[in-house]
Amino acid sequence: MPGENLSRDEARERAELLSVDGYEVVLDIRSAVDEAEPAEGPRTFRSVTTIRFRAAGAGASTFADLIAPSVNAVTLNGRALDVAAVFDGARISLDGLAAENVLVVDANCAYSRTGEGLHRFVDPEDGEVYLYTQYEPADARRVYANFEQPDLKAPYRFEVTAPEDWQVWSNGAEESREAGVWRFAETAPISTYITCVVAGPYHYVTDSYTRGDLTIPLGAMCRKGLAKHFDADDVFLVTKQGFDLFHEIFDYPYPFGKYDQAFVPEYNLGAMENPGMVTFREEYIYRGKVTQASYERRSNTILHEMAHMWFGDLVTMKWWDDLWLKESFADFMGSFALVEATRFDQAWVTFANSRKAWAYRADQLPSTHPITADIRDLEDAKLNFDGITYAKGAAVLKQLVAYVGREAFLEGARRYFKANAYGNTTLDDLLSVLAEVSGRDMAAWSRAWLQTAGINVLHPVIETDPDGGITDFMVRQEAPALPVGGAGEPTLRPHRIAIGLYHLNSGMLVRTERIELDVDGELTEVPELNGRHRPALIVLNDGDPTYCKIRFDEGSLATLRAHLGDIGDPLTRALCWSALWNLTRDGLMPARDFLALVLAHAGRETDVGVLQMLHAQALTSVTHYAAPGWREQGGRELAAGALHELRLAEAGSEHQLTWARFFAASAATEGDFQLLLGLLEGSARIDGLDVDQELRWDFLLPLAAHGAVDEAVLAAELARDDTASGKRHQVRCLAARPSQAVKDQAWAAVVESDALSNALVEATIAGMQQSSQRDLLAAYAGRYFEVIERVWADRSIQIAMDVVKGLYPSLQGDSATLDATDAWLAAHADAAPALRRLVLESRDDLARALRAQACDAAAGN
Repeated sequence: MPGENLSRDEARERAELLSVDGYEVVLDIRSAVDEAEPAEGPRTFRSVTTIRFRAAGAGASTFADLIAPSVNAVTLNGRALDVAAVFDGARISLDGLAAENVLVVDANCAYSRTGEGLHRFVDPEDGEVYLYTQYEPADARRVYANFEQPDLKAPYRFEVTAPEDWQVWSNGAEESREAGVWRFAETAPISTYITCVVAGPYHYVTDSYTRGDLTIPLGAMCRKGLAKHFDADDVFLVTKQGFDLFHEIFDYPYPFGKYDQAFVPEYNLGAMENPGMVTFREEYIYRGKVTQASYERRSNTILHEMAHMWFGDLVTMKWWDDLWLKESFADFMGSFALVEATRFDQAWVTFANSRKAWAYRADQLPSTHPITADIRDLEDAKLNFDGITYAKGAAVLKQLVAYVGREAFLEGARRYFKANAYGNTTLDDLLSVLAEVSGRDMAAWSRAWLQTAGINVLHPVIETDPDGGITDFMVRQEAPALPVGGAGEPTLRPHRIAIGLYHLNSGMLVRTERIELDVDGELTEVPELNGRHRPALIVLNDGDPTYCKIRFDEGSLATLRAHLGDIGDPLTRALCWSALWNLTRDGLMPARDFLALVLAHAGRETDVGVLQMLHAQALTSVTHYAAPGWREQGGRELAAGALHELRLAEAGSEHQLTWARFFAASAATEGDFQLLLGLLEGSARIDGLDVDQELRWDFLLPLAAHGAVDEAVLAAELARDDTASGKRHQVRCLAARPSQAVKDQAWAAVVESDALSNALVEATIAGMQQSSQRDLLAAYAGRYFEVIERVWADRSIQIAMDVVKGLYPSLQGDSATLDATDAWLAAHADAAPALRRLVLESRDDLARALRAQACDAAAGN
């Protein structure tokens, strides 16, 4: 990987020298369907690229980017260059540039099995081959020669030769198709990382969107094997709702012609905003019954990617430092558009409970960074697609809307698009238009929110008289010390918040008063509350307008222990659950207390997305945060509680389905496993619960992990579900079996071999790491630290990230593993910064778990 890196300084120098006028990319992908594998080396396709560009100085030197097994020819301005002399496997040296230049590169590029570049997938169900590209941040160079940086935009023309019975798509509309050759219209100027080709025998559905004189052809596609499950009508419905809203509020017509959406296999991301050709992970096509939370997530992703057409594609960051200029806005707009334009009008509840949890975790890691990050190179960029860039940035934008006003915010966006269309920008370009439309000091706001790291904590400070009347109320703001390695200093920030006062009324906790105020500095007096009778519950940041952690006074905490399920407002409940989870993660609430709250109140949670998050947090609590001596008992209590709620849930409801999955995930006793087996075999039954194929695999995973089913049972299940999804599930279950030989095989498959695709690497790691098998996994703790530097050097960055994160021995959960991590970090100070970051993050999670275990152990004494 180091030879494939590109630094910010190199990109800046190249951008100062070059202007790119256009690309013509000709790909021949007929080799994708060759039955025989090559005798040696990877399977390849031919790629011929013509780049027309200008140089600021005659005689200057630069380089083009290309990662390919071989190059047939390189021609610069009609002059053939010596391939061996100019191509080093990642770059093509270009000397003696003219003022106007034409570069032609004829290469043999490799198909990908890691989801980076041109990914090739063979469907086990029918043998069909499917291709798609994925580039961000810098993998277009695996498919064609280019200048791989976001600020060298250019128009593109693609020509693709493919099997004649296939279909092929790209960013531009199809102009012609003849004898297996597809030619596509020239695009508007775009960056390399959002160009795209999708090809294969995809199932394709069409529609159109019309608004006044504007008509946008719509398309949606998936593998043929998923066609029977594909609810394209709902995809198109949300797409049209998004276009309606964004055209109304952005006042800038969608600029990229058609709008295709491809749901593709073995995808590393949620989706990618390629203009005119958006790609999504095919798991968004649901093979079985799912909850409304799943449809909300898919709709959020559709709208997130659509927002990128303006934030990111039309106007693009100059370098990855300002990645937030597209991702924070798209993340915010995804939730904003759900609420404003779709049936998912409670999306801010999901945002408060789920997206912000991602941000809170990232912002407390040693890798925390300002939203406007310091991205030195492409490896930094790859790791900064994180909870800060996405979710914290979106939460801060939510605060910005409160700060400048909704209309000023949207008017700023409109001016930003018009001023910078098809160009590249930095933070200052956005701040200048926002200052112009709002009259606010955006520089000060930016310094506080965008250019500092860390999270503030807001505490209520209350004094009362003997009768319970409030005599003094203050909000105390805390800026905790950043973790060692965090960028910057602790910062107190201005917060626009609300304080909600809740009283018990007929058994329900009801908001009786809400006070809005600005919090600035360490202590903020709230004189409006003086003289009020102390309520049962006080919620800071009521309504979730700002980005912070909140704490409760002791009276409010006692109320929540008894009445959390009695809060009528779903957003308030979500905020309270979030705050309680932060207390648990911070080692301030024993894990057993959090589990008790879940068991007491989760059964009354009406928002199924919040319920699913609570289930995930409960499992994390018992796995990582519970004292080791109590962990087994906690696990049994959790499984018993899950089964209790499963039996109580309304027959056939999405809550019943959610509790069924949670029961399977938490199953802990022989009785639990026998019930799961009975539900699979039909000898047991829970009224209304349809055990469809996806739920069958959910049940089989814990059964495999506890040795209740063997390889033959899993083979039979694969025969029943002989699909790509079924294969991933089977691989996960096989790796979960409680055998040293099985674990050795799984380790070898992901560490010592590169034969598995990205999806099967992910499935193998997930299966191998079972919390019930700590003793079996102990043997790999030392081996992990021996191999990770080699893995980082030898494997693609995506696979290396999966291995380094996924195989970290966190389940050992002991100080010995912490010491081993520290020893590796001390001995490898010169390791790749991105690799060290991943290890440091895993170390921090383990250190946090040990602190939480100590808190829980103290509660048990």
